[in-house]
Amino acid sequence: MKKPYFLLIAFFLIQGTVYGQDAISLANRFISLLNDAQKTESVFAFDTEERYNFHFVPKERRGITFNEMNRAQQETAYDLLKSCLGDDAFQKTIDIIQLETVLKELEKRKPEDKWRDPGNYHFTIFGTPSSKTIWGWRFEGHHISFNFSFNKKTLVAGTPGFLGSNPAIVLNGPMAGKQVLKQESDVGFALLNALSNAQIKKAIIDTAAFPDILTLNKRNAMMGKPVGIRYSELSKEQQSLMIQLMSIYVHRYKPALAEKMMSDIRKAGLENVWFSWAGHTKPVIGKGAYYRIQGPTIIIEYDNTQNNANHVHSVVRDLMHDFGGDLLLEHYKKGHSHK
Repeated sequence: MKKPYFLLIAFFLIQGTVYGQDAISLANRFISLLNDAQKTESVFAFDTEERYNFHFVPKERRGITFNEMNRAQQETAYDLLKSCLGDDAFQKTIDIIQLETVLKELEKRKPEDKWRDPGNYHFTIFGTPSSKTIWGWRFEGHHISFNFSFNKKTLVAGTPGFLGSNPAIVLNGPMAGKQVLKQESDVGFALLNALSNAQIKKAIIDTAAFPDILTLNKRNAMMGKPVGIRYSELSKEQQSLMIQLMSIYVHRYKPALAEKMMSDIRKAGLENVWFSWAGHTKPVIGKGAYYRIQGPTIIIEYDNTQNNANHVHSVVRDLMHDFGGDLLLEHYKKGHSHK
């Protein structure tokens, strides 16, 4: 009989597993552990439209869930996730999964109700993982969506990369005081409140926060003309805070990818990166806040308005490489055109 999923989480956090294996070997091990029915549900061609079918709400999804996995499959799935995420983002991911049990209690759901379920997170493989192929994989469920794309051994994209938290701050119970996305909140407010009054007038684009991130689950995250205040209009200290805020999001990934994303931002010109704010200017439960960083290569959004402004959505979108980017898909199709 399978052990309850929350016991696996506890085991994983205490014991850990052996890391250091590359994503290719882990992905292939994961596939090898699937039975035929599980492979049909979880393994697709890289150019399938399913690869773009991402969301961060509870919904029916393709891919095998933790609930459907045996112990070996679960541990390999966690290792694969760990191989692509930075340590902080991996821990945030685990914490967000655990918040499903908090939500189930808050919403007074029955034990058999699976709407809030820490085992209902899906793993999906796209393409054939190898050192000679283009391939990818997705990890997704309520408040988590990571979409990884590889060119052979190189992780070229991990976006869209969404993390959410409800409650944003746990108010009661054994996890009281837990704030999973504290960095994203604290540094955002720190940057805003480091601005002068004149700068704040430029940065604030609306007195009311938006009801959600504006990119939502759109396949194309491109937005209109940037608004707010430009990086070049900031002092060195303020610029440092803006870099710190961007770094929190791009370092959701392993250092090589994070550094490539930061390099792309710099090459496109930091002077072309904008910071904008909507809503309340102090971190207060019940008072919604939204911010956005927008540049030629990146969009970062943070929104905390739902559930009495104690429910965060945050996302990073790589405008050149979301879902691997068009160029990677073209290379994939060319490589399969003769087959």
